Amino acid sequence: MALNMDAIGKMIGPISREYTWKDAALYALGVGAGFDELEYCYEKDLKVIPSFSIAAIFDFLSHIGVQSNVNLAGILHGEQELIFHNPIPPEGKLTTQGKIINYYDKGPGKGALVVGESETFHSNGKKLFTSRLTIFSRLDGGFGGENAPKKEIMFPNREPDFVVEGSPSKDQPLIYRLSGDVFPLHVDPEFAKMSGFQMPIMHGLCTHGYACRALIKSLIPGQPEKVRRFDCRFSKTLYPGKSIKTLIWKIEEGKALWKTVNAETGDTVIDFGVFEYGDVKEEKIMFDGRVAIITGAGGGLGRVYALDLAKRGAKIVVNDFGGTRDGSGQGASGPADKVVEEIKALGGSAIANYDNVATIEGGKNIVKSAIDAFGKVDILINNAGILRDKSFIKMEKENWDSVLNVHLNGAYYVTQPAFAVMKENGYGRIIMTTSAAGLFGNFGQTNYSAAKMGLLGLMNTLKIEGAKYNIKVNAIAPVAASRLTEDVFPPDLLPQVKPELVSPMVIYLCSEKCPVNGNIYNAGMGAFSRASVVTGPGTVIKKDSGYPTVEDIVSNIDRISSIKDAKEYWQLNDLVGDIVTVFSAPKTEAPKPKEQAKAEPTQKTGFDSVKSVFENMPKAFNADSAKGIDVVFQYVISGTSGGEWHCIVKEGTCTVKTGVHDKPTTILKIGDANFLDMMNGKTTPMQAYTSGKLKIEGDIMKSQLIQKIFKIN
Repeated sequence: MALNMDAIGKMIGPISREYTWKDAALYALGVGAGFDELEYCYEKDLKVIPSFSIAAIFDFLSHIGVQSNVNLAGILHGEQELIFHNPIPPEGKLTTQGKIINYYDKGPGKGALVVGESETFHSNGKKLFTSRLTIFSRLDGGFGGENAPKKEIMFPNREPDFVVEGSPSKDQPLIYRLSGDVFPLHVDPEFAKMSGFQMPIMHGLCTHGYACRALIKSLIPGQPEKVRRFDCRFSKTLYPGKSIKTLIWKIEEGKALWKTVNAETGDTVIDFGVFEYGDVKEEKIMFDGRVAIITGAGGGLGRVYALDLAKRGAKIVVNDFGGTRDGSGQGASGPADKVVEEIKALGGSAIANYDNVATIEGGKNIVKSAIDAFGKVDILINNAGILRDKSFIKMEKENWDSVLNVHLNGAYYVTQPAFAVMKENGYGRIIMTTSAAGLFGNFGQTNYSAAKMGLLGLMNTLKIEGAKYNIKVNAIAPVAASRLTEDVFPPDLLPQVKPELVSPMVIYLCSEKCPVNGNIYNAGMGAFSRASVVTGPGTVIKKDSGYPTVEDIVSNIDRISSIKDAKEYWQLNDLVGDIVTVFSAPKTEAPKPKEQAKAEPTQKTGFDSVKSVFENMPKAFNADSAKGIDVVFQYVISGTSGGEWHCIVKEGTCTVKTGVHDKPTTILKIGDANFLDMMNGKTTPMQAYTSGKLKIEGDIMKSQLIQKIFKIN
């Protein structure tokens, strides 16, 4: 099967993983740490070995394999470069996003290289590391691509400054694989032999971890937080139980070259090592090359956002209709022009736009101005607003419509064309401006409050639709002096409610470093906090005699209304799923006796049984794709709804039968639930295989024909 050329440049992720100190300590044990390096293994003042990073994002690595369509039977980790921006905390949530950046062809029979790059952020908002990895695929060469540029490192012609010995045990892969890399090559003797090895081999990344420990111990003892770069090439396999030596040459302050060798044979197992270290440099958030649209930027908050982004390198479209506070009048160019002049005086780049966000034409023209002047849109801050306050009884339809047209419809009119550009480019940051009036209510502002809460609904769906295109949508609820609030705050309070005290949060949410999506932040007077919609656990009222009554609600209203242990939901389906789960099996319900328990259906959509998959397999058969193919696939499905089936593909025909074939070409073993997840598209065959859920015996390479000749998903 050929490499997927269309995968180059397409965004993968975001992929998230939560971890605790136990994961970091287990990794440390897996790469040989122990009582002599207790800081890596004991939760008290725990420090994380930097090479833990690549184990922590192993799921992302499997996505590189899936997207590239690499041949599983011949893959090895080729090269790995890690750039560390901040120390890895002992627990938290990691979010990784990246892409395949190139394929290199070493020639027929010589293999291919798949190069992927990613960035990982911590839930604390900091970028932790950048990974650039190369997968060596022995069976995918000869596709006509360019060869990889030659990489050479000249080691000093002298003895190394440090030699650190390591003694991985014969069981080392069994410990290391618990950190995520459960590929059978490192544990299954039969699989290893089919892949051309005498026995299961060491994970290259396990040896990599031994080397990382050795470098820290020699150059920055006890200070893993100072590691800045860790780069190498995996040269030769190593069998468990073989001693290793890491040879280190310090070539200048903050930089060393290294390699790891088999202590018995002298063979180099990891080569071309580069290790850089030093204090973390403060990273200034910059927007060089980014293009930002700010609506209502002729004064107040919008003006400050525009100036702050411009100071950090962004090109700005300053939009302002130039109307009055209530949105009336013919508009004016003065406010926008003045801000553009300020930006240019600072050495920045900006243009003015005077369109009204409250019209669909205005929204399109604002985005068109950005494209015409700067070629793209990366950032949109929906800031434009007006006020027409009146109590609800006195609220005329004109005042209602005018406020919703600017705040809510205006955000729609501008965001839709901007979102299309961002989707095409695979990047975007969108800010909605909500308000405490929308979150909590405010007398005399029904129109304003409704519009501001409506913006959160818009945000909540856009965060889902934009996630896979690296478009993040968040909301700010500012408390600041502006044209809309100039008569709200007493004069002595005005210095404390300057827009400059809100802007840092907005600038952060506009940045590449922003890891959050779909969040609401209060900001004002230098204080910042997150607001959220949460759902209480509630209670289930079940009556054998029929539906709950109003009286049942009265009896249970305290439990229904409680928000103790409340929960956030990412999307509607998550809430519905919880409701269905709670209703079908409430926590207070006693468990059924084992003899009465019945297996619940694994799937609610798609294939609902293992049997139905095999019944439909002939219908999914593509005879044209099966020309010249002669194979027998044997399926061994474990579990209560499992069984044994075999599929015979020969001379463009497909025959599916129950039972065991006497001479199968390829045997696939998997549990019933995991099989249905795979058939219903919830997991891919690659993910099932690399996670150990799917085991393949016999001719492994022939298993890849299944996706070619069957169109099940």
